[in-house]
Amino acid sequence: MSAKGVNQPVRPELVEGRSSDTTGLRQAQPEREQRSALPCLCLAGPTAAGKTAAALAIAQVLPVEIVSVDSALVYRGMDIGSAKPGAAERAQVPHHLIDILDPAQRYSAAQFVADAQGLIEAIHARGRLPLLVGGTMLYFKALFDGLDAMPPADAAVRAALDAEARERGWPALHEELARIDPATAARLPAGDAQRIQRALEVFRLSGRPISSFHRERDASRAAPPLLSLEPASRAWLHEHIAQRFMQMLAAGFVDEVRQLRARGDLHLGLPAMRCVGYRQAWEALDADELSTLPERGIAATRQLAKRQLTWLRGMPQREVFACDEENVIERVVDQAQRHAQTLMPC
Repeated sequence: MSAKGVNQPVRPELVEGRSSDTTGLRQAQPEREQRSALPCLCLAGPTAAGKTAAALAIAQVLPVEIVSVDSALVYRGMDIGSAKPGAAERAQVPHHLIDILDPAQRYSAAQFVADAQGLIEAIHARGRLPLLVGGTMLYFKALFDGLDAMPPADAAVRAALDAEARERGWPALHEELARIDPATAARLPAGDAQRIQRALEVFRLSGRPISSFHRERDASRAAPPLLSLEPASRAWLHEHIAQRFMQMLAAGFVDEVRQLRARGDLHLGLPAMRCVGYRQAWEALDADELSTLPERGIAATRQLAKRQLTWLRGMPQREVFACDEENVIERVVDQAQRHAQTLMPC
């Protein structure tokens, strides 16, 4: 969510079948008649797309409070590797759902929905506009569509799955998931241990695939405006991902992970330590092999961005802005102002 390493780029050649329309905006609908069931504005995009810079620009012209939609930013002590907004950025506008948990704790999509709904109501009551910003697309989907109540985490089932993974490997468990829940397995890479484990855990506890708990959005309920920063050129995003990861390393990311390891109560089985970048750094320290960390960390972050873009393509209401085109922030701000006319409290 940070703007670190994201500058105003020169417009690259458009690729991947996108329109040559240089507005970078797809099917924008500024004159929405129907008030959203959630009176908020949403800003999403893959990692390193420039979401923080755009959010702060919006905050300069609209009375917003930012609600983080990021599964890593909730954890205290995980600042560099999560690209957490710094003190100066957070002083410009109120931020919420940042530094609310210890890394030993767990945070779920259901918890996020409850927290976000409460914040949206409170911010709106203060006469301000909630601006939800982040890249954890499952949280956005859960907020938009709702979630049926899933079984809570079960330590015994998770321990059993961890033991099976050590013996058989996560790709084998991914194959098992594909047999019981093809829809979920299709969107998860074979190495996504955290989500594979949760999907299998839910099935073993409930007898239902985790995909059956995801509701389809009620068509009569207007989704909140979703402004999406997406690259026209994947190469541009890859370059920015690499730049930012190297900046994190220079800023002391490895020392940050060393401090987390030194606590003694954290391990790779926790969601916080499975966050992209942190897992790769932890494993590199385990192996006493830091020379490959840049390559592995950048590759993992690229895979994260690919998954984020896949999620976004499944949200047809989104309004797409090409984050690698000139003046994109100005266009995002302009569209945010249009939406604010119907979203702000009367």
